[in-house]
Amino acid sequence: MNLNLRNAIIHNVSGNTQDQLKDTIVDAIQRGEEKLLPGLGVLFEVIWNNADQKEQEMMLDTLEQGLKH
Repeated sequence: MNLNLRNAIIHNVSGNTQDQLKDTIVDAIQRGEEKLLPGLGVLFEVIWNNADQKEQEMMLDTLEQGLKH
């Protein structure tokens, strides 16, 4: 992914409230448009990079379980 795209996505949501961030995520998922996937990936990267090891393990468990369905 182009670093400028990553920075643009982060800039666009910086300062958003939790409700605004949730709306952004839910909207992107509900639309199901491929072009929104990089944005969700950047948001996940921020979450991952700011999570401790236990939180990362919980995310991996959730992901693993979600992929089994």
